[in-house]
Amino acid sequence: MDETGKVQASLPLDQWHRDRGGRMVAFAGYAMPVQFDGIMAEHLWTRENAGLFDVSHMGQLLIHGKDSDRALETLLPGDFTAQKDMKLKYSLLLADDGGIIDDLMATRRGDDFYVVVNGATKIGDIDVLEHGLPREIVIDHMKQQALLALQGPRAAQVFDAIVPGVAELTFMEGRAFHALGQTMWISRSGYTGEDGFEISVPGQGAAALADAILANPLARPIGLGARDSLRLEAGLPLYGHDIDRGTTPVMAGLNFAINKRRRAEGGFPGAVRILGELEAGPVQKRVGLLVDGRQPVREGAVILDGEGSEIGRITSGGHSPSLQRPIAMGYVAAGLAAEETALKIEQRAKLFDATVTALPFVPHKYHRKPTGA
Repeated sequence: MDETGKVQASLPLDQWHRDRGGRMVAFAGYAMPVQFDGIMAEHLWTRENAGLFDVSHMGQLLIHGKDSDRALETLLPGDFTAQKDMKLKYSLLLADDGGIIDDLMATRRGDDFYVVVNGATKIGDIDVLEHGLPREIVIDHMKQQALLALQGPRAAQVFDAIVPGVAELTFMEGRAFHALGQTMWISRSGYTGEDGFEISVPGQGAAALADAILANPLARPIGLGARDSLRLEAGLPLYGHDIDRGTTPVMAGLNFAINKRRRAEGGFPGAVRILGELEAGPVQKRVGLLVDGRQPVREGAVILDGEGSEIGRITSGGHSPSLQRPIAMGYVAAGLAAEETALKIEQRAKLFDATVTALPFVPHKYHRKPTGA
């Protein structure tokens, strides 16, 4: 999801966005809408109603073959053999030194796995998978599929009227549905911290689906600008910024992606380093920061301790429309990562006071299965 490269191809909804006034920018090799009515308005609309995002730049892969679950465990730290059917799992493609090649979502669909990877890294990811998985494992790059995300507290209300039954899904669960004359793969997931859905739909049917969603006045098209500010408020890392090959899962606070059995057995790339950090702690940790004043700090700004020594850098920062204040994420020395720690941030020769705070900045509102159900 990092901005890189020249525009190489048009996505299925390219003209659809332009017809609706989307301001297009180069993103991950495509032209993508950064906003329609303004980032602030789109952000707050999604927090209160339902926002429709086009994320068709992401890579959609179908991985199948005998023992594909065990094969994936050689490259990813998740417990895929125990993963239940139609359930999603967040995982990480790891390098031999424990660095993060990419983060992804993997859904078991019977004996196959439907995997969504980041747009700017998908070609490299496919290469890593093809070279790292056994020859009998087949990787299909689903280039003809579009990917939409409907997010917000009214998303289920809007979408269930179009695709009956989707409201029965719970967080991190997916299923195939048939509506509007086409088959869609729909999961209850997203990247905003809100309830919502991600919809894989054939590219030729994407516009009809988007039109059906926007026929409801509770839904509006939302650009990548608000997607970024929403995920920052939700404390979710952005690949190429908050996580990359220079960060490990433990540094990034993504310990949950390393399942209990895998911690005991190892057997994934970088296991020695990662398991060592789980036991002893990493040198640096990703933290949330509340920044005093009104001016946001941006990626690359230097984080200082009380004596003015550099202890880390900002990886994501901006104005929080929900909190009406600047917020940021970054890496600091582990000894200064405790909540309420007072720090300073240097940006363009100007100092800002900041305080370490718990993530997320805005509570997640996922639609989870009731406890005991």
